[in-house]
Amino acid sequence: MNALGVEDYGTYSIVGGVVSMFSFFNSAMVSATNRFLAFDIGKNDIIQLKKTFNATLNIHILIALLILVLAETLGLWFINYKLNIAAERMSAVNWVYQFSVFTFLLSVIQVPYDALIVAREKMSIYAYMSIAEVILKLLIVYLLLIFDFDKLILYAGLLFGVSFITRVVHKIYCKINFEESKYQFYYENELYKKLLSFSGWSLFGNMASVVRGQGLNILLNVFFGTVVNAAYGISMQVQGAVQVFVTNFQMAVNPQIIKQYSSGNKEQSLKLIFQSAKFSYFLMFLLVCPIIYNIDFILEIWLKNPPKGTSSFVVLCLIGILIDCISGPLMIGAQAHGNIKWYQIVLGTFIFLCLPISYIFLKIFYNPNVIFWVIIGINIISLFGRLLFLKYLINFDVGLFVRNVILRIIVITTILFLTTHYLMFSLNNCYVDFISKSMILTIVNLVMIFFYWLE
Repeated sequence: MNALGVEDYGTYSIVGGVVSMFSFFNSAMVSATNRFLAFDIGKNDIIQLKKTFNATLNIHILIALLILVLAETLGLWFINYKLNIAAERMSAVNWVYQFSVFTFLLSVIQVPYDALIVAREKMSIYAYMSIAEVILKLLIVYLLLIFDFDKLILYAGLLFGVSFITRVVHKIYCKINFEESKYQFYYENELYKKLLSFSGWSLFGNMASVVRGQGLNILLNVFFGTVVNAAYGISMQVQGAVQVFVTNFQMAVNPQIIKQYSSGNKEQSLKLIFQSAKFSYFLMFLLVCPIIYNIDFILEIWLKNPPKGTSSFVVLCLIGILIDCISGPLMIGAQAHGNIKWYQIVLGTFIFLCLPISYIFLKIFYNPNVIFWVIIGINIISLFGRLLFLKYLINFDVGLFVRNVILRIIVITTILFLTTHYLMFSLNNCYVDFISKSMILTIVNLVMIFFYWLE
């Protein structure tokens, strides 16, 4: 943000958000790809696995072509005529938009390869590539400070280069290690029908999630301009940095939930859902708690002069994902069953309602924080909605989950937050004070979780 400036950083956030609006086409198929590849591996059906992989790759190529057409027509029109961006920056914005589109298209075509790596539970490649990606992105920021060129365009172009390298490495890894990833055209009508039916119902839920995330960003742009978009972009960056820790944990567990279900071991699948939900929450809590109580100090170290309202955005955003991370294993449980029609319709409607409700509250209160309060409320409603659907789909014991997971989370979180407040109350924005108290806080949290939760 220091290299780009607040305005350009906010501009990049909103332009990238427009491109992400098209991701619901791809996200729906991602769920189907992950589910069916893991399902075939669980059944140990290698022939069907080859067919499934090739079918999903064909579908993702078609999705990429569809997104390209929409991005270069509808998306391009929206960028140039509807966004609240300074006229002198429109040339740079169009360059950024094109780089963002092609970066996104790479990720679409890469989905079957990434899904295969996850289904095969070969997680080491993600560790190595994540380290390499972080180093390359750090290099990008360094280059922004060196080169005398439009930094917004340079940033988008270099990120495209990093994405290209990452995708190529993942593809080569699959070609070398997984025989089923070698392309051979198959057409089996029943298989394509199952894949598209599953992804079709997932489409609504994923579209709702995309509309919520990027639609809210656009709403903030319309009401408040690019400076608030910068604050929103920072909050999303913090969310991504924190959430990836739990997402990677769930990524390791999710294939097992589906495999156990497909092999007929439903009891073990349900046990994994319980365990994944509780561990996900407390892994997230260990990271979120120190950040929430030290957010101003952290932002000052990180950004020096963060945009106004960033701290409240980040805190509310982190509370929202704390609640939402409990739902991750529940969603995989529904996917394992496969009958997701009404699940996606009802839950997708809840998520989609964030946008109109936020618009109404912004009109009434004219306070950007209200969008996160709406998200928190919808996340709570969606959590209980998912529990009820799992009861119907796989005879999930809702009462046991509420007693052993949700109620314990409430009790322990209350105790831990009170402890945190006591420890952090006298923080003096000093490095030593910050580090020492954060270490004490983490130790206290671990001890309490061990004795009161893992009994």
